[in-house]
Amino acid sequence: MTVGIVGLGLIGASMAKTVKKHTDFAVMGIDKSREVMENAMLDGTIDGELDLENEKCDIVIVALYPDDIIEFVQKHANFLQETIVIDCGGTKTKVCDKLFPIAREKKFTFIGGHPMAGIEKSGYDYSTDSLFDGAFMILVPDEDLDRKTLDYAKMFFISLGFHRITVTTAKEHDKIIAYTSQLAHIASSAYVKSPTSMQNLGFSAGSFKDMTRVAYLNENMWSELFLQNKEYLLTELEELMENLKQYHNAISQSDRKALLELLSDGKQKRIAAWTAVENKKK
Repeated sequence: MTVGIVGLGLIGASMAKTVKKHTDFAVMGIDKSREVMENAMLDGTIDGELDLENEKCDIVIVALYPDDIIEFVQKHANFLQETIVIDCGGTKTKVCDKLFPIAREKKFTFIGGHPMAGIEKSGYDYSTDSLFDGAFMILVPDEDLDRKTLDYAKMFFISLGFHRITVTTAKEHDKIIAYTSQLAHIASSAYVKSPTSMQNLGFSAGSFKDMTRVAYLNENMWSELFLQNKEYLLTELEELMENLKQYHNAISQSDRKALLELLSDGKQKRIAAWTAVENKKK
C-alpha cells in the first residue's frame, strides 16, 4: 500500500512520520520547498517524491491551505482514479463544495478531513511522529460515499494513533470550529496586544501562558481560515464581546453579586463542556 502526502509542513510531515511509525506502507511526499524535500528523504520521513502522474497511491493526504487544496486536487484529478483523497484543511465547506463534484466525475473518493492536533509553531522542523497520539480526527464524507469506504478511512486513522473519529457535515464542522479553534486564536491575539504584556516577567504563570500560547500563529494560514469561515466566526465574536461587556458592567458598577453569578456560570459551563468531552472518550 502506498500513501501520498502533499505538503510537508507541521501537519503533513507529522502525518508522514506517523504513517511510517505505525505501518509498513510506502510513503511518498511532495512539498514546494526543495530543502524540505531533501530533509524529508534524508531522515526517512518519506520514501521518495510523489509523482501522481506516474505512480498510483491508495490514499493521498493533502495538507495545504484550503485554497491550495482545491487547486492541487483540481489540477491532478485525472490521475486520482480509485484513490481516496483526504485533506487536512481547517475549513470544510468551500473545499468540499468544490471537490465532491470533481471526485464523482473523475471517479475517486474525496473525504474532507481535519486532524484536531497541532502546536503554535509551524513547519517541517516541528513535525513529530506523536503529534496525533490520542487526538480526534474529523471526517466529512460526501453524502453518496459508501459505508465500506468510510469505515476503511476511519480504521486507517485509528491505526495511526487517533483516539476517536468524528463524522460530520462541512457546515457543522465550520460552525463548531469557529468556536473551538478560530475564536480562541483571535482572543489570544487580541489579549496579548495589551502594553502590559511586555511587563509580564516575574508576574506571569500558567494562565498567562495558556492565554497567549496560540497568539504565536501562522498569520497567512489563519487569516485565510478566518475569512473563509467569517459567517460563523463573526457570530462567535459577537457572542464573546457581549459576554465580556457583562463582566465589564459588573466590575465598573462594583456589582459583586452580578460578578459572582457570571463567574459561577462560567465555571459550571466549563465543567459541563469538559464532562461531555470525557464521556465521549469512554
